Amino acid sequence: MDDNKVIRQLIRVNLELEGLEVVTAADGAECLDVVHQVRPDVVTLDVVMPRLDGLRTAARLRTDPLTRHLPLAIISACTQHEVEAGLDVGVDAFLAKPFEPAELVLMVRQLMDRARRRERQGGGGPDVGGDGAQAQTVDQPAVP
Repeated sequence: MDDNKVIRQLIRVNLELEGLEVVTAADGAECLDVVHQVRPDVVTLDVVMPRLDGLRTAARLRTDPLTRHLPLAIISACTQHEVEAGLDVGVDAFLAKPFEPAELVLMVRQLMDRARRRERQGGGGPDVGGDGAQAQTVDQPAVP
């Protein structure tokens, strides 16, 4: 989700400390494959990624019937234009860098809670819910 290894580790460790399983992908193109294999509860994306950027990845996830209800968050130093573009394609939440670890955990938990409520109300697709809590992050190259 970020080209800075320290920030990637910070994100991963903080989510894992909350009991979440974290799965990573090297870029947006790999994310699309991994999402269909893992079926995560939440996906976080950076805007700037090789091959397929975060906004185009979000747009593709939204047009796929299997992932159109999957909660999506952008964690990036976004411009106002990028935020507006993200909202247009259906991104659910934005977290600006730099951020506090507690903000990250709160955002992911809120997205998971919203998805579970939607599923209980019959509005979720086959992509939300599940027994295990998982969050997928999309990293820049050099994923450990």
